Amino acid sequence: MASIDYYFSTISPWAYFAGDRLEQISAQHGATITYKPLDLMQLFDRTGGVRRENRHPNRLAFRDQELTRWAEYLGVPFLLNPPFGRVNTAPSSYAIIAAQAEGGGDLPGLIRGTLAAHFAEGRDISEDETIRDLLGAHGFDPALADKGLFVGAETYGRNLEQAIEAGVFGVPFYIVRETDQRFWGQDRLDFLDRHLATL
Repeated sequence: MASIDYYFSTISPWAYFAGDRLEQISAQHGATITYKPLDLMQLFDRTGGVRRENRHPNRLAFRDQELTRWAEYLGVPFLLNPPFGRVNTAPSSYAIIAAQAEGGGDLPGLIRGTLAAHFAEGRDISEDETIRDLLGAHGFDPALADKGLFVGAETYGRNLEQAIEAGVFGVPFYIVRETDQRFWGQDRLDFLDRHLATL
């Protein structure tokens, strides 16, 4: 049975576009997934990435076109410029970490719901009220938003260090532990599928 480490950020439009395809592929091949939310800006800073505000206008213009194209292709609602902009991802990530540790709810649904709240519904995913609502909607105790913050912070930081050690430089990023095969981007999920079929 393959084990997949999934590194992502709750403000990544590309993670939002991935939808539930990772879960479908993993179920087909009997693979397990460990979800590892991380600080994307710190990942950029430490692996040679460029924050959006420092990118050339040509790159930004293409990015906007590409995001719009993907949303149309996938048929999903998408806000190119969410009203709350680049929010603090720590609170939503801590909640996901706590939910994964607690179990009992729909963790993939919580992650997709958090991404959709930001990119489709224009909600502030750094606010406790939003996080509690998302936890409850996906079968978790809303109080998880307030519990285990210290452990959440530790795990969030550890996820970043593990990502860098594993060769991650962007998100979404999928690593098959057994083979160290790495897949960057939701548009590489078909390659992950093909790889898992060989194991």
